[in-house]
Amino acid sequence: MQMQRVISQSLKPALGKCSCQRGQQGFTLLEMLLAVAAIAVIAGIGIPIYQSLQVRNDIDIAATTIAQGARRAQLLSQASQIDSIWGIRVQSGSITLFRGATYATRDATFDELSSLPGTITPSGVQEIVFAKFSGDPQATGAMTLTSNSNEIRTITLNKKGMVNY
Repeated sequence: MQMQRVISQSLKPALGKCSCQRGQQGFTLLEMLLAVAAIAVIAGIGIPIYQSLQVRNDIDIAATTIAQGARRAQLLSQASQIDSIWGIRVQSGSITLFRGATYATRDATFDELSSLPGTITPSGVQEIVFAKFSGDPQATGAMTLTSNSNEIRTITLNKKGMVNY
């Protein structure tokens, strides 16, 4: 008992006077406002960064999907799959791998569709058809993908059918 009294007396100066009364515990209004403000600042900085990364990711995936689709159409034409030529068409909202001499005269039962995000606008060469056996493209050139935030990716196709992006 003597020992407890000595310890409690030695702790009193270190603890000082408590400004709170018993039963009143929690956060003050100022502490809550500071916490909310800190979260708002972090979100205000983080959300635009996340959105720009998302747009950049979307345009990279779209460029890769178009390049892979062109390579697939070329391989199917070289292999003379189903004794036909194959092509790819890129338009707002979709990428279509098709069987036929043109997109307009294609056999739609063989279409393979991939989606293109609505935030991306394609321009330039939009339809590429590959010759049977040789796999040479009937059209060469560049296709440009532009996002709403002006990110740009260019996909080029040379006369031998090599796709660069």
